[in-house]
Amino acid sequence: MLQAAIAAAEELSFSRAAARIHITQPALSKQIHDLESHPGVPLFNRDNQRVELTDACRAFIEQARLSVLHLERAIHQARSISKGAEAVLHIGTSPSVDPYLLSTLLSIRLPLFPKLMVYRSSNFSAELGRQVMTGELEIALLTAGLSTPRLNFLNIASAPFYVVVRNSNQLAKKREVRLRDCHERPWILFGRHLNPSLYETFMSRAKQESVSPLEIHHITTAEESAHFLAHHDGVAFLTHDGAWRIARNGLAMRPLIDDELRLRTALVTRADDRTRLVSEFVRAVGRKIKSDSDHRQQQLALTG
Repeated sequence: MLQAAIAAAEELSFSRAAARIHITQPALSKQIHDLESHPGVPLFNRDNQRVELTDACRAFIEQARLSVLHLERAIHQARSISKGAEAVLHIGTSPSVDPYLLSTLLSIRLPLFPKLMVYRSSNFSAELGRQVMTGELEIALLTAGLSTPRLNFLNIASAPFYVVVRNSNQLAKKREVRLRDCHERPWILFGRHLNPSLYETFMSRAKQESVSPLEIHHITTAEESAHFLAHHDGVAFLTHDGAWRIARNGLAMRPLIDDELRLRTALVTRADDRTRLVSEFVRAVGRKIKSDSDHRQQQLALTG
């Protein structure tokens, strides 16, 4: 019945909804009618021409989607356990996360859970935060920005952004770049949808420094900025990994020096999730990253 209501709400047509879930329209109408009898309120206003959602339906569908999701996860988890897994963890990661941090996350082994099975998915940071809050994920590794008491954040890394410019650009002659150096130049900046909070921080910082871009071109991937720079002059603001991937064929990368504009990466969990599995995993990641960081610092000291 939940699937019928969700399909009807998304299609706004009982006939299309019925075809989508492979049942007849009368069967779908009966399921909707039976479903409406539980709360005792109509979920849909319908006639021969159209279907409209009631306010009650909008609230209902939001929770219905979560119910279906958790049912599917319960089935998926039961199958995993039957195949020998001792515990299952759903982790989400952001595409902008440093590959080293991602590999560290996936290398974690827990002595208390030797048969742990980890399922990973990728999404933008804002969506990952939402998925942790709704219980779709237990843990997310994302570039921090959003702030809410419903989530716990363990900051595990902080790195500068990098600018990529043509070799012929004056900024390529500098060892490092500051935001004021980018005044009245075309900017190539990640789209706001990737991380709204971080994007607003960029805009706010520019205003504080009285820096104005000549124009802004929004991108989703580093490769898009390489294409733009190949045909136009400008300054692309990227992560280290993104800048490194395209800094060739006439393009140079330089660190952006600004304490307020840094790519901060965090492990995120739901504030009310106190399960031992999640706690042990987060602690293990923190210890691993600290140990690796200390080791690299010792190596640098020895080579100096």
